[in-house]
Parts: sequence; structure tokens; C-alpha cells
Amino acid sequence: MSRPFDLRTEFQHSPLALSYSHPRLSWKLESGHQSAYRVVASATETGLVAAELWDSGRVESSESVHNLYGGTLASRVYWQVTVWDAEGVESTSAPTFWEPFLGQMGGEWIGTTIVGGRRTSAPAAILRKEFAATKPVLQARLHITALGIYEASINGEVVGEDVLAPGWTDTRKRLRVQAYDVTALLNSGANCLSAHLGDGWYCGHVEWRGRQLYGDQPWLRAELVVQYTDGTTETVSTDETWKWSQGPIIQGDLLMGEAYDARLEQTGWDKPGFDDSSWATVRIGSHDINLVGTDSPMPARTAEISALTVTEHKRWPRPDFIFDLGQNMTGWVRLKVKGNKGDTIRLRFGEVLDAKNKLYTENLRSATQTDYYTLKGDPDGEVWEPRMTFHGFRYVEVQGYPGTPELDSITGIVVNSDLEWTGDFECSDPLVTQLQKNIQWGQRGNFVDVPTDCPQRDERLGWTGDAQVFAPTAAFNMLVPTFFEKYVVDLEDSQGEGGHIPPTAPNTEAVGGDGGPAWSDAFVIVPWEMYQAYGDTEVLRRHYPAMGRFVASLEKDSIDLIRSHPDFKGFMGFGDWLNTNAETPIDLIGTAFFARSADLLGQIATVLGLSDDAVKYQALFERVRTAWQSRYLTPDGLIVAQSQTAALLGLHFNLLPEATRETVFAFLVKDIERRGTHLSTGFVGTPYMNHVLTAFGRSDLAYKLLLQKSWPSWLYSVTKGGTTIWERWDG
Repeated sequence: MSRPFDLRTEFQHSPLALSYSHPRLSWKLESGHQSAYRVVASATETGLVAAELWDSGRVESSESVHNLYGGTLASRVYWQVTVWDAEGVESTSAPTFWEPFLGQMGGEWIGTTIVGGRRTSAPAAILRKEFAATKPVLQARLHITALGIYEASINGEVVGEDVLAPGWTDTRKRLRVQAYDVTALLNSGANCLSAHLGDGWYCGHVEWRGRQLYGDQPWLRAELVVQYTDGTTETVSTDETWKWSQGPIIQGDLLMGEAYDARLEQTGWDKPGFDDSSWATVRIGSHDINLVGTDSPMPARTAEISALTVTEHKRWPRPDFIFDLGQNMTGWVRLKVKGNKGDTIRLRFGEVLDAKNKLYTENLRSATQTDYYTLKGDPDGEVWEPRMTFHGFRYVEVQGYPGTPELDSITGIVVNSDLEWTGDFECSDPLVTQLQKNIQWGQRGNFVDVPTDCPQRDERLGWTGDAQVFAPTAAFNMLVPTFFEKYVVDLEDSQGEGGHIPPTAPNTEAVGGDGGPAWSDAFVIVPWEMYQAYGDTEVLRRHYPAMGRFVASLEKDSIDLIRSHPDFKGFMGFGDWLNTNAETPIDLIGTAFFARSADLLGQIATVLGLSDDAVKYQALFERVRTAWQSRYLTPDGLIVAQSQTAALLGLHFNLLPEATRETVFAFLVKDIERRGTHLSTGFVGTPYMNHVLTAFGRSDLAYKLLLQKSWPSWLYSVTKGGTTIWERWDG
């Protein structure tokens, strides 16, 4: 029997600031078969022998994942697992720990007098506080968050590896707090805690309608608790003793870009001993916000990409240079430059070049996606990365560079939620192998705290339709249960009083409060797909009541159980978005997804042991199924809408009588073949195509579609040089 290893709490190694009172505990065995286990927990490592916080007792189970913690909490919870095999041989793991966020945090909300407008960004502030560590330090923990974006430092060293913290939540409902072990960053004696503070999602641009969605300026809150070896503690919190100044970031906006003037840098401002007598005293704010822990990995720098080529374009008085990184990516660049004080470099970002090999930016719409760097004139050269923005791009247009840049003057810094890679695929066909790489890069680029549909233009919103379509693939590529649970929490936070789910979450209300068919149904589909991928019931249990309210809203809004009925006065839905010359009636799609959500909720109720609910939702599914058949099936067994998507929904959602399934499938095959072995489906139908073809024994046709190179097909974009998945079949 091997010793249990890879102990995880909420899928993470020794996480800090978890918000759950009863997190999921998991472990692995290298060999042997577990027949029973015992988990013990304590507030100290030495206390594990006495199981001071919890003793599960011996549990006769082979389950080594998703075992709920059943004890009480402390500021740190150590835990350890013992397992037994069938012969009674036992083995005990090394201890591990996690730290809960108990909902309490000291410190005041501190801010500045810098305020931007609805369309104009404001400079980012720098804030600081000096303190002394008067005794030998045992441990130091920093809890910190912001209404905006922060980057914290201690004694000039950046805290942690997270970027764009605290990420994006609807701050009207909740705001995440991050925790960091900063013991190694403290000096004996004088110390300085500091931060950059910018607009972020809170008061910067998140879509095309302007800034200040949640508030008009950013705020910071932090609490540093220092534990000394003699058992005493000292706390340093944000309060009226902090000082602030304008920093070198004169504009920092997620969509528009960052402008950095290195001449405004104040050397040593983030270290002890700096003279801040000319700095202003911070303002104290009052914000009644629900503070929660951080239960999923934050965005981070996850890779670097070297430029493949740099091309000069003649322009007066200086040429432009376009760097090709060879890969469409999300993040920013590291700039290396040597020049005169006051030289300003403009960096513009785009995904493709136009017919004249110039940067194409029309698809960005109102997002400028432009950075500026003004040199301070360091004779040894300067290196810079932005802090307050991110871009979606492959090409970088550099204007105003002093002299001719080298290829390594620009390096791409890839940014995405720091999730583990769990799946990969390659085969003998290089185009299919590249398709998988494009899928992975598309996931990387759109998983920046929320599952967006694009990371470049003037809206980077968490579209529900995209999320539910991609969730199964995402779970193959990466370990995503906590990422999607955070998103499901965002969905529930956005749920309307009547149970409706909007098309985006967090919801900016730019596109309404009801996502319509296939979009709002993500609230049921995504948790179900996470259960299918990981076998975890907690995501179902935690959101089951809200899912019930959503399905109830579908029944209430339907007319004779027809969702998106032509007589319905509300939002009808987006339909089979981006289909190719094959429209499917929205009410057919709507009613199919009404049935699907009722069916899945019934299955969820069964998984949770709620037998009465399971019967209720199964009965609702049958009623909606009957209504769908009555309205959309012809006497000869075909669906009135002669589209591939209609056939796929009927077959995959089990909406058809057994006697008509082969007839509808035969239509599907004929329609694919008459189009020259092409699909015509959009967002709604495409996810189910290969499932249905395989289930009916036509995997040969599924492979023909996979290997199809002409438009519309999965490989079309690959043949055109695409390095991520395009939004549209034709780009």
C-alpha cells in the first residue's frame, strides 16, 4: 500500500483564504486499493495526534476525492489521512493544511482624490505604510483586496504571483479577498507595505458603454498580521496613517491600455526610509460589501513567447516596427529599450494584419488596446511590463522606438487563470493536432478569471452560451472545477428576482437580464458538466435551489409549455448563433432547452437523493417533450424545421419518439452530405454533432466532418493560419 500523496483542499495545494466551511478533501495513491480511510484535523501540526478539530473515524469507502470536511475551523487547519487496503494494511500521509477566510478582515477602505470620468481613465495611485518588526518573526500573513486592481509589495518585492487581482466579481454581491504568506519578505526592523492601485473591472471599461460600472474610483483594503516567535502578534492595516501619491501609471484600463511615464518613478517609494512627507494622506471610504475568500486560482503569468519576426514599415519621422509572435495570445508584452529621457513608445496590439501588412484593428471597435511607455533615460536600458491592462493579440506595432529594435525587444507575456493542464492530444494529421493546440490557446486566452468569448475587443464578458458549449472540452484540457464553480456563483449572483439568468456573468446589464435558450440554460448545464467530468456533487448541491428557480421561470414564461413562443413579450433568444444558411426557429430551440434543463435538473435531484423532486422534474420534462413533439413533428416523422440543429436537438435531448429517431437521423446525414460533407450548425447545434453521429454508428461521417478543410469546418481556420478558435466559421 503506497502512502497517500497529493493531498488537496478544494482541488488546491495548501490554499489560503478559502470561503467554504466544509471544503472538499482529496488525495491520491500510487498503488494499492483503498478500502477505508480516516481524516484527522487540528489547528496545529502537533495536534493531529489528538485530532483537535475533527476525526472522521474510520470510513469504509474507496472514495479518495470530494470527501467533505466535517470539523470546526481555525485560522489554519492541518489535516492528514490514513488509508487501509483490503488486507487491513494502513498507510498515513504527510500532513498538509489550508487556511479559511472567516468573513472578517481588519483595515479601512482607503483611497485617493484621483477620479476619472465615464469615458476618461485616471492615473493609478501608489500607496505606502512603514512599520517595524520588533521581534523575531514566526509567520506573517497578508489579507488584501481592492475595488479595482492592486499589486502589493513588501520592501520592494511583489507579493505573490497573482496579477489583475482581485479579479472580477459583481461587487454589489461579493468581493474576493486574497491571502499571502509574506514571512520571507519581512525585514528585522523597518519594513514598508505598499501597493499600486488602479481601476480594473470596478471602475474601468468592461464593455462599450463606458467606465464606472460599480463605482467611480478604486479603493484598497489590507491587513497584515505578524506573529512573533514569543507568541505575540502585531497588525498593520489600511488606515488614515497611509500616504499616497500619483505614480508613473498615468492611464491604466483593461480595454484601452496602460500609459507609463518612467520619469514619474519615485526611487525607493516602496521601501523603508523613503521620504513621503510631500505625499497626501489617504481618504477613508465606507463600503458595505460581502467579503469572501478566493476559492479558485487567480490570473497569473503562465508563459512567455519570443517574437518570430520584426518588420520595418517606413513612416516619417520614424518607422514603425511590427513584431509577429506567431501565436494569438492574451496578456501583454515585456519591452526592452534604451533611449533618451522623454522618448515615448506606442505599442498597439492586433490579431491579424491587413492586405498591406499593417495592423488590423477594426474588430476591436472602441477598445484602443494601446500601451505607451515614456523613457526615463537610463543609460543601462529599461525593461517594462504593464500592470493594469491585458490584450488579445498576435502582432505588436511599435512606434517611436529609438533606433532599430532587436527581436528580443518584445516578449509576449501570456496571462490566464493559473489552472493545471490535465489533457492533451496529438495525432498523425498535423492539421488536427494544430486544431487541438488552437483549442488550448483559445481556452488560455479566454480564461482570465471569467470564461469570456474574446479577450481583445470592447467587451470581454462572460457569455453563458459560450461557457456551456465549451465546459466539457475545458475539463479535458485543464483542471477547471473551481474556475467554473466561481462562474456558477457569478451566474447565481446575476440571477433575477424571477429566476432568470442573463446572457453574461458577471452581468453588466448591457445585453439584458435574460439570456434566452442555450445561454441562460448554462446555469444548469455547466454544473452538470462539472459533475460529469469530476464526479463531484457539491457544485450541484450548492446551487440546486437557484437552479430550481431558473427552471420555474421557464415554465412561468412559456406559453402552453412553448418557450420563446411567438406571442411571448420578453427576450426571445439569440437562436442558433452563427449558423451557415440554416435557420432554426427560436421557439423550437427554446422549448428543446426547456426540456433539457428540466431533464438535467431531474437527474441532478436523483444524484442528490431528492426523489420527490426527481419525479417532479421528470414529469415536467415529459410534458415539455410532448409539447415539443406536438408543435414541431410532422405526420411523416420529420421535424418541421429542416435544419441540422433541429435534428441534433431532437436526437441528443431525447425529444423524439423512438419510431421517428431513425427518420430524423437519416435527414441529418442526407443534409450533411448534400452540403458536400459540411455542417451548417451554429452555437446551438455544433456541440452535439459528433455525439449524435457516433451514437448512431456513423463515426465515419464524424471523421469526415473533422477532416473537412473547406468552409464551414473546424479545420478551415487552421488552413488559414489560425492559432486559436475563431468566433465565426469564416473568421
